[in-house]
Amino acid sequence: MADNDVLVLGGGLVGTAVAYGLARLGQRVLVLDEGDIAHRASRGNFGLVWVQSKGFGVPEYQRWTRNSSDEWADFSDELLRETAVASGHERPGGVTICLDEEELERRRKRMEQLHLEAGETQFEYEMLSPAALKKMIPAIGPEVAGASYTPYDGHANPLYTLRALHAALLKHGGRYQPNARVTAIDARPGDFRVSAGGRTYAAPKVVLAAGLGNQALGAMVGLNVPVRPVRGQIIVTERMQPVLNMPTLMIRQTVEGTIMIGESREESGFDDTTSPEIVHTLAQRAVKTFPFLRHARIVRSWGALRVMSPDGLPVYEQSAQFPGAFVCTCHSGVTLAAAHANHYARYVVEGRLPSELARFSTARFNVQAAA
Repeated sequence: MADNDVLVLGGGLVGTAVAYGLARLGQRVLVLDEGDIAHRASRGNFGLVWVQSKGFGVPEYQRWTRNSSDEWADFSDELLRETAVASGHERPGGVTICLDEEELERRRKRMEQLHLEAGETQFEYEMLSPAALKKMIPAIGPEVAGASYTPYDGHANPLYTLRALHAALLKHGGRYQPNARVTAIDARPGDFRVSAGGRTYAAPKVVLAAGLGNQALGAMVGLNVPVRPVRGQIIVTERMQPVLNMPTLMIRQTVEGTIMIGESREESGFDDTTSPEIVHTLAQRAVKTFPFLRHARIVRSWGALRVMSPDGLPVYEQSAQFPGAFVCTCHSGVTLAAAHANHYARYVVEGRLPSELARFSTARFNVQAAA
């Protein structure tokens, strides 16, 4: 039990990115993972590495997201060298497509807000007319009113990224224990004993990275982590010749050639099934955006559960009651994978989170209403 420096609870994209970063820093890391019976967002993810929709009113989140996107190319290359597994990462920029003038005006205001709030970091964007957008993506349809574009956006394959992270973790001496659902944590400052899968594991530090499971786990170490599930449904077509040279917020072509269509946002509790109504709505918008999709064959669809905090921001905190216990949770496990591996892991080793992450602490959920 004394062979661990850090226990990471959760083996999805968030937990494994942090665990890989820790192992790369020489920490003895053990990942305890419930396994694929869990509501694993990592296996249902749309796969965007996305900046232009993050951080409205919260410039700290914009900077954190953008920095992670900036580091993704090197992060992907590193995983490829370490494991020979390609993440499928590309960063050609991205567009958010609007189908009417009302949508376009709302988008214009949002992008201007991001630009103003970025300050010296100079958030660059462009609002595209239908003609300008068609030069960029010729397959666009006549019903499109315009789009916003930034050079910061891209996409990756979440499944290959997860596989690469697991392989890289093991290569650096980390360990992975599946079928290890955590049932209890005996917490003391700098001393944690975790009961999982009928065994007990101990370490001076623990990272809660179990997605929707972090609410229950947080309570065991003095942390309030009010995450909830938000369902998203996705459609995937047959493979096609390359036609979309950059991702959009709701439609992208993978490096394998399939077209992924998403993304709904539904308050459905823990129900991760699909529904004909949502699939129809997604398909209808996709055909209006790219008319060639009218003739595409759908090969599969699925629903998955996002890990959403009340304000949509990540939750990063070290327990004041039990120092050594950290929580790392977000709904952007792909986009933030580089930041979690490169930076959050280092903060865990150092034993403190920096001031620039204070905006994401659990303290924001404890504000008393004004009398």
